[in-house]
Amino acid sequence: MNDEERATVVAQIAGALPLPEEIRDDFAAFTADTVMGGLWSRDGLPPRERSLITIAALTALDRPHELEIHIGLGLDNGLSRHEVCEAIMHMAVYGGWPVAVEGMRTAKAVFASRDEG
Repeated sequence: MNDEERATVVAQIAGALPLPEEIRDDFAAFTADTVMGGLWSRDGLPPRERSLITIAALTALDRPHELEIHIGLGLDNGLSRHEVCEAIMHMAVYGGWPVAVEGMRTAKAVFASRDEG
């Protein structure tokens, strides 16, 4: 990613995460360099599939705040709402029923927010 793309990603991360002002820019840059630059930019999987994997993992780990962000990114990366829900439903068996219910709650909120705006 070039400097302009990096700056855009850093700004998006800083705006999306609940970071204290004292560390916001540094943490956003760290995230952009390690996660976006080192992982998401790899050639092995397209962003759409990385989003599906991330949604499943965040559901199983019961991380609703990050899941909310990644459901939106997954939709932006070409996942359908049905695919998002299927990934979360799949986690009912592998991650546990309660985390799947929470994942569905998060997906419903993201979908409603997109429908409103």
